[in-house]
Amino acid sequence: DPDMPFVPSIPEDQFILVEEGDPTIIPCRTSDPNAQVTLINSSDKDVFAFYDSKQGFIGNFPAGSYTCKTTVEGVEFKSEEFLVYILRATSQLPVEIEALKTVYKTGETIVVTCVVFDNEVVNLQWNYPGKVKEKGLIKLDDIKVPSQKLIYTLTIPEATVKDTGDYECTARHATKEVKENKKVVITVHDKGFIHLEPQFSPLEAVNLHEVKHFVVDVQ
Repeated sequence: DPDMPFVPSIPEDQFILVEEGDPTIIPCRTSDPNAQVTLINSSDKDVFAFYDSKQGFIGNFPAGSYTCKTTVEGVEFKSEEFLVYILRATSQLPVEIEALKTVYKTGETIVVTCVVFDNEVVNLQWNYPGKVKEKGLIKLDDIKVPSQKLIYTLTIPEATVKDTGDYECTARHATKEVKENKKVVITVHDKGFIHLEPQFSPLEAVNLHEVKHFVVDVQ
């Protein structure tokens, strides 16, 4: 079609997510398989890569915006803009779970954090006693500097004794068969308590004028 040399793209095709170091395709396809197509970057400079009219340009591309252009009967046509995003991902999946404390009273707010390091392409799931009732609130913070961290925070407001149990996060690599899970045990008591541990006997003898210390450990 000389009036439509580039096959229209669906919006999803214009945003290209690729793992660091992996090749990808910029999918500007032509209606004429013999068309001469050039790839240009946001600075209007030519980018050299292998072109397949059925797929597009294939190669390792830095993050940024790219456009394809071709000429039909002396008229220049440009494709839609394609945006390449580079995602950091390692073959390992370092995960840490952290709880500010592991013993709570009824009515307090439970906070558990799961941190995934050096990966942006991750699916993370929580398992915890109140999951069936969808009691937890989940927040994600994506930290880029000084290093890549995904911080998932699970918050359980107004905790009850039923919230006692295992809190587990499972991280799965989105493109590789790698997963990692971490667990912490949380206990919720109906009310607060104090544990006293005296460091002396029920009966103690003291000499006249003797100074004696009585020590109690309090938790």
